[in-house]
Amino acid sequence: MIQLTPWDLGLSSILILLLAAMSWRLRLGVERRVLIAAVRSAVQLTLVGMVLHVLFAQTSLALIGLMALVMLSVAGFEVMQRQKRRYHGLWGYGIGAFSMFLSSFSVTLLAVTLIIGVEPWYQPQYLIPLLGMLLGNTMSGVAIALDNLTRNAWESRGKVEARLLAGQDWDAAIEDIRREALRSGLIPIVNAMGTAGLVSLPGMMTGQILAGSAPIEAAKYQLMIMFLISAGTGLGSVAAVWLGARRLFDERQRLRLDRLTNTPRA
Repeated sequence: MIQLTPWDLGLSSILILLLAAMSWRLRLGVERRVLIAAVRSAVQLTLVGMVLHVLFAQTSLALIGLMALVMLSVAGFEVMQRQKRRYHGLWGYGIGAFSMFLSSFSVTLLAVTLIIGVEPWYQPQYLIPLLGMLLGNTMSGVAIALDNLTRNAWESRGKVEARLLAGQDWDAAIEDIRREALRSGLIPIVNAMGTAGLVSLPGMMTGQILAGSAPIEAAKYQLMIMFLISAGTGLGSVAAVWLGARRLFDERQRLRLDRLTNTPRA
């Protein structure tokens, strides 16, 4: 594999500066966000690379568990931040974090123990990248699904309350909203699978090819990853939407939109 030097990375960063300059010239107002995001990604990826270097050398289950916990915590926070109408209190964080823990961790464990057959199963070279890809993609699906759920529940509150008055329970009153939320959460990964190989070469496959792996082997690994991500996104979205929908009703089957923030986030 060809090693990249700091000079090589510096040359590629010029493209980010050009993007920021274009935003300033066209008055898009996002140049500051572009530059901050670029700096954050550089710092974060550098730190992660250093941490993984230590983990790969030690294979410590305690350190691997700590890093996995940090990854899950950040993912749960990002899900909450992406909601226009958030749940009050720890629910806004807990729903996303728990659903991703339930889906991403279980699918990753299945992959390293039964599919790949890693010995030991917590070998960080396999566990951390797989978990990271699953968390990242599941996070997007869960965030979209929850945002769709809360937004449509707020906008259709009159219809939901009318169904409750007609004698339906909470599950039936919000069933169509919940179904639409799940559909929206699955659309990105379904589109990604449908265009993989024709429109784009997915990230893992591209990385393996650049690292010198045979294209057919890279394709097989990418196919496995996409199947795992699809399962994780589906399970995570189902869990998040069910928990989120249940939270919108109390034990007396009343719609409780006061459990959401009243003003959408700008």
